[in-house]
Amino acid sequence: MSKDFQDHFSEGSTDYSQFRPGYPAALFEYLSSLTPVHDVAWDCATGSGQAALQLANHYRQVIASDASAHQIEAATACKGVDYRVAPAEQTDFSSGSIDLVTVAQALHWFDLERFYSEVKRVLQGRGMIAVWTYNLFRISPAIDEAIDQLYHITLNNYWPEERRLVENGYADLPFPFKQKQAIPAFAMSAEWTLPHLLGYLGTWSAVKRYRDATGVDPVTPLTRQLEQAWGDPKQKRAVSWPLSIRIGFNH
Repeated sequence: MSKDFQDHFSEGSTDYSQFRPGYPAALFEYLSSLTPVHDVAWDCATGSGQAALQLANHYRQVIASDASAHQIEAATACKGVDYRVAPAEQTDFSSGSIDLVTVAQALHWFDLERFYSEVKRVLQGRGMIAVWTYNLFRISPAIDEAIDQLYHITLNNYWPEERRLVENGYADLPFPFKQKQAIPAFAMSAEWTLPHLLGYLGTWSAVKRYRDATGVDPVTPLTRQLEQAWGDPKQKRAVSWPLSIRIGFNH
């Protein structure tokens, strides 16, 4: 991450690792089916390693980098995954050495011109880049209404400007690669209790900004409303996040 790297996630990186959802295995099976070579994948801005762990099932080596040392420290160790602290726009990888580059929920933070130049340098001739993002999850109408109020009203002035790129599914971002069309639909899914949901909300960067600016946790006033809509807080409910994906080839 760069653009003069602003670290939105190091504080609470352990919570990030604990509460953030995982990506569907089918997505990585699909991506691996599109790359003819499965030697090295680079998961850029890996965070706590959610995507890197899945890539390790399909590629001999996964280099998982992040500009945040705290995120790397909180990442889950896995055979075949090499975690490194590094900015997105400058690596020490050999030219033409990477088969697949992935960026999960982080492209909007990058200096895109420099990052894309680095991607084109390190990708092998038939290499591929896949980037994806997700916005608000959905559970049920009553719960969704409460979350929408938190997101759009309470936290409206506390989201960074880059968040609008996420809301638009990266459609506004330049993507200077030969793009793949007709990508299948993928979504993250989870079964969460209410305490897990509340923990996840605490990982939102705007929630942290609100706390810092006001001294008040914006999730607390919402808790009672969520309890009423949820029922037994230990009951698990299905949570889903549709993914917006862009895939491109080096040549």
